[in-house]
Amino acid sequence: MVTRRLVPILVAVAATVGLAACAGKATRPSAEPAHRHVGKAPTGVHTATTRRRQPPALREGPAPWEERDRGPREPVDTSDVPDAVPVAEPLAAYGNQSPYTVLGRTYRVLPTAKGYRERGMASWYGEKFHGRHTSMREPYDMYAMTAAHKTLPLPTYARVTNLDNGRSVVLRINDRGPFVDGRIIDLSYAAAARLGILGTGTGRVEVEAIVPKGMHATVAPREGARPASVVAAEAAATTGQTLPPRSSSPAPTATTLQAGAFGSRENAERLAGEIRGQSIEPVRVERDWRLTGSIWRVRIGPLADTETAAMVQRRLHALGIQAIPVNVSE
Repeated sequence: MVTRRLVPILVAVAATVGLAACAGKATRPSAEPAHRHVGKAPTGVHTATTRRRQPPALREGPAPWEERDRGPREPVDTSDVPDAVPVAEPLAAYGNQSPYTVLGRTYRVLPTAKGYRERGMASWYGEKFHGRHTSMREPYDMYAMTAAHKTLPLPTYARVTNLDNGRSVVLRINDRGPFVDGRIIDLSYAAAARLGILGTGTGRVEVEAIVPKGMHATVAPREGARPASVVAAEAAATTGQTLPPRSSSPAPTATTLQAGAFGSRENAERLAGEIRGQSIEPVRVERDWRLTGSIWRVRIGPLADTETAAMVQRRLHALGIQAIPVNVSE
């Protein structure tokens, strides 16, 4: 616990570090909310009480740079906040742009969270961002088991263990940060409280990703995105054309990708297995009889729409696999 005599010293140190961290303004692509996890972690005396937790009211826009972060004005009991429950989720439409640049440094999002385990320093963030959009465009809830990470794909579930006291929590990573050297994860207020690092502001932790079966098998649509079939129907209505009857065959050109074509089925199946291992589905191997000899094509789809296809292409590119849109009749 921080003593009263140390508070003025901590405030002075925090001000110095905050000025250094905010010397340059973070620039992010327009689709990525500018993130704020820079400077010193919130500090102060935080003793659990029974004050009722308030859900976040959505606050638009980034938090003011000059405002210091802090916990709630009256400490809140978070002992009954449950761990996050890992479930298969689509890859988020927002927050996964790669590469991206913050404070002059470029980061690349990992193609998968499988096998990720790292030790380092954790910090936490609180009331300054409560209710503001995370990088996934979800309201940040300081009383939920969440966190921010610079490179894990969003969302990712992880077990975080305090290496000094053995406490651990399971949380859902839905934000980007902390953009400070030497820190690997930024915890919510609730997660930091459960791990016992509120008072110190930082702590030594181990982060281990948890990847449920089917995680990131699809990509969530962007806000306002509409299926290609709806767009085609509206275009047909405008021009007076009649749409052909719906076919039971896979979706057309833009929503099917081809990752490779092989003379050997074994090689095709090997590539298909590698793609499935990244939780990308549906993947199939098709035999093409039209050419001399057999050609085995590795195809992904049908996918929901062109946005999803583009996201899958980027994920495969990060793995060194070049996938191209194809017409399923090819």
